[in-house]
This record gives sequence, C-alpha cells and structure tokens, in this order.
Amino acid sequence: MEKGIFFLIFMVIARKIAYNVLVSSVSKVLSTALALAAIGFITRYLGKGGFGDYATVLAFLSFFSAISDLGLYQFSTREISRPGADVEVIMGNAFSLRVISSLIIFFFSFVLVFFLPYSAGVKYGIIVIAASFVFSSGYQILNGVFQKNLAMDKIAISELLGKVVQLGIVILAVKMHLGFSWIISSLLFNMLVSFCLVYFLSRKYLKLSFRFNFAYWKCFLTESYPIGVMAIVVFIYFKVDTILLSIIKSNAEVGIYNVAYKVLENISFFPSMIVGLIFPIISAHIFSDKARFADISNKTVKVFILLTVPLIVGILFLSSGLVRLIGGSGFPESALVLRILVFAMAAIFFSNLFNAILIAGNLQKKLMYVLSGAAIFNVLANLALIPLFSYVAAASVSTATEVLVAVATGYLAYRQLHYFPVVERVGRIFLAGGVMAAFLFVFRSSNFYLLGFGSAVVYFLAIWALQAVETSEITSIISKRGVKEYEQPISES
Repeated sequence: MEKGIFFLIFMVIARKIAYNVLVSSVSKVLSTALALAAIGFITRYLGKGGFGDYATVLAFLSFFSAISDLGLYQFSTREISRPGADVEVIMGNAFSLRVISSLIIFFFSFVLVFFLPYSAGVKYGIIVIAASFVFSSGYQILNGVFQKNLAMDKIAISELLGKVVQLGIVILAVKMHLGFSWIISSLLFNMLVSFCLVYFLSRKYLKLSFRFNFAYWKCFLTESYPIGVMAIVVFIYFKVDTILLSIIKSNAEVGIYNVAYKVLENISFFPSMIVGLIFPIISAHIFSDKARFADISNKTVKVFILLTVPLIVGILFLSSGLVRLIGGSGFPESALVLRILVFAMAAIFFSNLFNAILIAGNLQKKLMYVLSGAAIFNVLANLALIPLFSYVAAASVSTATEVLVAVATGYLAYRQLHYFPVVERVGRIFLAGGVMAAFLFVFRSSNFYLLGFGSAVVYFLAIWALQAVETSEITSIISKRGVKEYEQPISES
C-alpha cells in the first residue's frame, strides 16, 4: 500500500518535494509501525484503565506544547522562507524563546499536579512528560530550517531512531514488569535522542546560537501570537476531550477512546508532513506568483483526496480488525469510535492545507477567530454530551469540529485569497473508492490481512484503470522544466 501512495505522490508533486516525501514517508511509516507496536505492548500490559492513565498523561504533552507554542515554529518557518531572510538571527531568537518557554512549563508542571484529581502515578507521569517536552520543543522549532531546505527526511529519520529507543524501553518495561513509570519514561528518552540528532544535523544549514534581542522578541511575538493562540485553540478541540473524559468518566473509558484515537493520530503525520514540505513554496509564491501557488495547492488537494478516500473506506470495513491488532481483544468498543473518527482524520488533511495557506497569506488573526469558534463549540458540546454518551460523544464532537474547521478555513481561503481548489478527474477517484468498497463488502468474511492488502491493490488498480491521474501530470513534473519550475524559487530564497 505504501508503494502505491509513494507512486501517486511522485505523479502529482514536484520531484524534489516527492523525493522528500518518499524518504520521509519510509521513515514515518516505520515510525508509525514502531509507535503502534509500542501501543500494542502498552495496551496489553496496562489494560483499559492503565492505558487510560497513559492517554491522559499524553494529553498533557499536547497541553504543554500548546501553551508554550507562541506561534514560533510556523512564524519562523514562514520568515526564513522569505527572500533575503537572515536565517541565523531568526532561528537563534526563536530557539531561545522556545527553550525559555519550555523550561517555564517544566517548572509549572510541579505546581499543576497538586491541583489535579489523579493518582500519584499519573501525576508523576505528567512531570516526566513536561521534561520530555523540553527536548521535543527544542527540535520542533528547528524543523523550519529543514523545511526551508527541503530536507525533512533528516527529521523523519531522527524521529524514527527516537521511536526505536522508545519501543526498546517499552518492551524492557513490559518483560521485566517495571510498571507505569517506565512506560512513561520511554517517551523522555525518545525525545532526548531525537533532539540530539536534529540539533547535530541542523549544523549543516546554520550556526545556531542563543540570541536575546528583546526588541526583536517583541516584534516577533507581536506577529506570531495569533498562531500561538491558535495552538491553544487547536489543543482545546483536539485533546480536551481526553482530559474531560478522564475527569467526568473512568480511566477505562479514556482507554477505549484512545485506542481508536491512536490509530488515526499515527496517520496524521502524512498531511502535516506534506503541508510542511510545501509551506515554504506557498509562502514564497502566494503573493508573487498566484498561478504557481494555485498549482502546487491544487496538486496537494488531489493527493489528499487520493489518500482519504481509501482511508475512509478501509477503516469503515476493517476497524474491528485494526482495533484487535493494536489493542488486543480487550477493546472491542473502540471499533465504533474508530469508524466515527476516520471522518475527522479526513477533514484534518484539508484543514492542514487551508491553515497553512491562511498563515502564508498573513491571515493568522482571521484563522485564530475561526479556530476559537470551533474550540468553543467543541468544549460546550463535549461538556453537554460526554456525561450522556461517553466516548461516542467525544468521537462525534471531534469529527464535527474537524469538519467545521476544514469547511470554514477553506471558505476563508476563498474569500480572502481567492483560492478555490480545482481538481481534475476527482469523480474517478471516488469511483475507485467505490470499487474498493465493493471488494471489501463481497469478501468481508476473508482474512483481515488479505482484505487489507487486497483492497489497497484493488483501489490503486482502479485508479490506474480509470486514469484518475493524467499522463500530462506525470510528464510536467518529472521533466527538467517541471522540476526547475518549483526548485528555482527555493534556491533563490
């Protein structure tokens, strides 16, 4: 299945981007496999309640990331992508700000845990997660340097090695019965390894040093704070459901919800990775060359449609098998949650792209208002429905929120930037999805692994037979002229 995805990406994205997607995807797919393997060990070892505690702790990682974000990552990436940008000054100040904010969060976590209604083990886990965040925030801010140089493959490989370390510690903890604290600590070692590797590799592109230009910081934060507010808002509608479940309901229900959520969470790397690769190009051309901006955006939309159609069809038919594969036999209720959440995942593909377009177009304040409205809707709906319908409510509200965000940001991109996606032969892609669904329905009683592999083959054969991707799309990209068309602006910046 992965090979088919990589082939389609080569057909619809410029060669240098496709190379990064290919190398990054191999690493990311392996990272995802390692992450899911770790989840498999953890769910079987901790059970519903223990895994619920684990998911609650991880939700606080997202919380810490949100409140200390300050918009530094996306804003610094946008700024260093501009022609004539002083990369060392921008990244030195951004890195310094991010390190200070993450250290504040670490010390804040010691105070926070005293006010939380959790067990001692969960409170300890929150502090460990705060320490992990110091390292993860450090290497995340450096991602922009690799994005600018279309070298995200190095980030993916670094994260892969971190996942290897994490899985090794998880297996050791399970085999030697070291308990919950070692399971949580595996993430700390993961982030430490990833940070060291990313920092070392970044030295090829810039000489990073701490910079404390407070006047520059003020200007920086004045521009970036709407993105930082958006990070908090995104946390609210992306992770607050887990925290609300942990407070209103039992840790077992948190575990049921998050087994399904982890499956989709580990798929979400793909849209963010592709959008991360094209973001510098969008930023460079959104005002100066509308045609080029629209072309790369439209091709990205087509890739996302090609990916989300089989994702939805496959999970609707195979969710029970996926849940058994990931969580074992103890989480049958998670299959329904997964079927609901797959539509949220599909919406996330497109909202990622529209968010990037709006930020590149200096519309982060308007985006902040959209996401704030979505967050308010999410919290109110969760508070009203979780007491009645538990994890089914959390999944349904998450899906409704993500669809709302995708539609609203797409509309905002159209109204403010006059961008509307134009995708040729999109009906043929949906028809290929229908062929895949028919195959899964007819052979639904077959072996899970054969169904998964066979349906992927059927889908990509249908894409080929229906000529959903034009030959001209391939030749325009793999030709030297097509490559230079996208690469030239990057070299100039």
